[in-house]
Amino acid sequence: MSIFLVRPNKLINTLSEKLKEYDNIRPPEGSEYWKTAYFKEKAPVDSENFWYIRCASILRKVRKHGPIGVNRLRKKYGGKYVAKRGKKKAAKASGKIIRVALQQLEDANLLKLKEREGRVCTPDGVSLLERTAYEINRNK
Repeated sequence: MSIFLVRPNKLINTLSEKLKEYDNIRPPEGSEYWKTAYFKEKAPVDSENFWYIRCASILRKVRKHGPIGVNRLRKKYGGKYVAKRGKKKAAKASGKIIRVALQQLEDANLLKLKEREGRVCTPDGVSLLERTAYEINRNK
């Protein structure tokens, strides 16, 4: 079963619950106060589950678009920033959140770094994604 045949929000929510079982994936100290980008006004409302949801989303994006680096992920999680009256600009997301999440996923042996290319999924990461997609599709 492929991750492309399952709705992304269902896959990410189910995967975030599975990532809570990994010891290496934990929200960093003080992360409940971090904004996800400089143009945001507040930190995420669901601060307890936010870290696991973001890690699951990053894992899915690395599998789908990999090899991928921090800068491309910053662009994908970015948004609109109103600079002046009526002027909208594209803005990138926070790099620290993405970088720490990637490092934790590497420590959990779900991602690995390819020199000069970016991160890619390991066989364990691919297996976790595919098994989760299969479970979701089977329980429809």
